[in-house]
Amino acid sequence: MTTDAIIVGGGFAGLAAATYLARARRNVVVIDTRQPRNRFADASHGFLGHDGSDPQQILTTARRQVTAYPTVRIIDGEATAALARDEGFSVTLGNGEALTTRKVILAFGLRDTLPAIPGIQERWGKTVLHCPYCHGIEFSDRQLGVLYRTPMSVHQASIVAEWGPVTLYLNGHELDAEGAAIMAQRGVRVEAAKVLGLEGERTALSALALEDGRRSAVDALYIAPESCLSSPLAEQLGTAIEEGPMGPMIRTDADKMTTVSGVYAAGDIARAPHSVSWAVADGVTAGTSAHRALVFG
Repeated sequence: MTTDAIIVGGGFAGLAAATYLARARRNVVVIDTRQPRNRFADASHGFLGHDGSDPQQILTTARRQVTAYPTVRIIDGEATAALARDEGFSVTLGNGEALTTRKVILAFGLRDTLPAIPGIQERWGKTVLHCPYCHGIEFSDRQLGVLYRTPMSVHQASIVAEWGPVTLYLNGHELDAEGAAIMAQRGVRVEAAKVLGLEGERTALSALALEDGRRSAVDALYIAPESCLSSPLAEQLGTAIEEGPMGPMIRTDADKMTTVSGVYAAGDIARAPHSVSWAVADGVTAGTSAHRALVFG
């Protein structure tokens, strides 16, 4: 049976899109690997009505609510291939099953690659962080650090300085005159030595071990990780992918439609910056836009 929409990804954007399509009484299939990008965080902040809530619990509740609609089906698995066919699309699952649909909403999220520094991975989402708006106030006025990865790290350090004293760890990179001037203006200390590892009890952070043998005290370390699309489906479908400030992004218009008619994208893969609130909003936009296209297209 051809469904009205297949949503690839059952995170915040995907489930928001599914909810609005379900409320429009459309048949929807959500394909979900259950690997949301923020699964490493114990709490999600800034999402209206859920500030400080466990993001996994929010998704569990959302799953239960959306599957209460009789037109929604969630498949636990991976969509491995997609292509245009006839007047719709075909999406293939990891088990080889092929599903057909009139519209596709891509909401599979990003995959983060962290620097290969001992101690980072196990602290990711706890004391090694990405977004100060999401996790900044919990470390207010403590010793904060930003690990340099790209020139955008200067901008990140400037923002993080709103929450407390900051050190920008260049980790062997060089800072140009403009960047140095910005750091001085914002009162950000600059540390040139390479970082050998992170220290602290379990997931807590107390210091960075530097190449010259020194220890630099820090309570939270911010990183803009290298991010990439977590699925090849956008490329397979031929959607335009452009380089954004934080990595590759699927190009969309105001309705979250990609450059391929009938294919939409929502969440972190189609915007910058990122947050749960923005992902949900984008999912609502994609879902309602796809519904209008089903009605009038």
